[in-house]
Amino acid sequence: MPAAESRARRPCTALVIGGGIAGLVAARELAARGLRTTVLERREHFGGVVAAHELAGLVLDSGAESFATRNDAVPALLGELGLAERIVRPRPTGSWLHLPAGSVPMPASGILGIPGNPLDTALTPALGRSGQYRAGLDRLLPARVGAQERTLGGLVRARMGRAVAENLVAPVTTGIHSTDPDELDADTVAPGLRAGIREHGSLAASAAALRAASPAGSQVAGIEGGMNQLSEALVADLTRRGVRLVDACEVLALDRDAGHGPWMAIRRQRGAGDRSALRADVVVVAADGPTAVRLLGPHLPPEAVPGLAPGPRLALATLVVRAPALDDAPRGTGVLVSEAARDVRAKALTHANAKWAWIDERLGEYQHVLRLSYGRAGGAAGEEVRLPDGKLAALALHDAARILGVPLSREDVLGADVVRWDGAMPSVPAGHRARAERFRSALAEVDGAGAVGAWLAGTGLASVVPDARRAVAALDLPAPRGG
Repeated sequence: MPAAESRARRPCTALVIGGGIAGLVAARELAARGLRTTVLERREHFGGVVAAHELAGLVLDSGAESFATRNDAVPALLGELGLAERIVRPRPTGSWLHLPAGSVPMPASGILGIPGNPLDTALTPALGRSGQYRAGLDRLLPARVGAQERTLGGLVRARMGRAVAENLVAPVTTGIHSTDPDELDADTVAPGLRAGIREHGSLAASAAALRAASPAGSQVAGIEGGMNQLSEALVADLTRRGVRLVDACEVLALDRDAGHGPWMAIRRQRGAGDRSALRADVVVVAADGPTAVRLLGPHLPPEAVPGLAPGPRLALATLVVRAPALDDAPRGTGVLVSEAARDVRAKALTHANAKWAWIDERLGEYQHVLRLSYGRAGGAAGEEVRLPDGKLAALALHDAARILGVPLSREDVLGADVVRWDGAMPSVPAGHRARAERFRSALAEVDGAGAVGAWLAGTGLASVVPDARRAVAALDLPAPRGG
């Protein structure tokens, strides 16, 4: 093909389907390469779960409140957006677990509730003496024990026993990933954990090594004023770059002209009625897993298309209360709740102003911000998410009092709000990573198409941000331009 003809066919327009953080970052990379870029988002706001709400005169995060610091991807992006000086660390107060037997401090070592030292006497109330003895056998077992286990729960149970899996690990995974550890792909939620057993000789030593690489107080950071500022800064940056941002727009299908012609997205604008088509040379799908598979699956070999279940429906109830008894942060920065604890329905509580100094500084005397999350995967465990806002807020007040061990009444509440998220947390069952890699490998053979998002990259901004950049870089696009 003549060089002039090749240059004439170089892509010049791009379409990003999904306006969460992954989609916004992908759009920024595409615009930086000189492509005229459009972002379509089905919700009425951009940024996905990195969003804000206002209650009791405070602007607070209504979703993600922090980012993992295991790499420099998010700090680098914040620096590019002029937010580096606003990065803050949480107070190193520590967190707790709420178990059927009561509340206990979270293990100070290890990761995901897996203790780096299972014989620590501080764990005896959570494990019992027999459970602690069983956990201690981990250091005596050969590395092959548990090697065939693909789920996090199966691995922990094989190496350390039932008590660690149910009383320490399950509250963490259901609180953070909304999924039982027996349904979580170990290599997805804890990369390097299984390999570390061979290297260090035990699960405890592997967990301790991973924790040492990210010691207490250094695992997460936030932004003064809230993580929602990241979404706002990205939208402002994209607007400056000339990116077209379209909200309340659902993509129904993704088609392609004959051969390697432009992509065509069939879309429906909320309130507009009729469907319309939008064409682009390059398409990046930044939607949830089931939506991405629905749109891109017809263009891939059947064996490369994974069957994905939608993530659980989640709800976050935030309370601003006036309660002097909370001034001493009786449960540290927050609590993860065991599903076996029947006295509360929340899966986690964050004492937001005990965790973040910037929130504390904006509150009046004796005022506190409590965030309670609801929505465990499967069965009746998610019934509370379907409650009306008022009833869920009342349940949150009841749960907060139980979890914190402090009496709280309706008269103490200065403000309350409930925010709901559908499918925001991807499902990552055993074997998910391998299926995601097959999907991506097949997609790499499709000219001008890419996919990004937590269902492919892993949960959290530290996974999503660098993955979105790599995915765009892997496309055959013009070289980045300055600015």
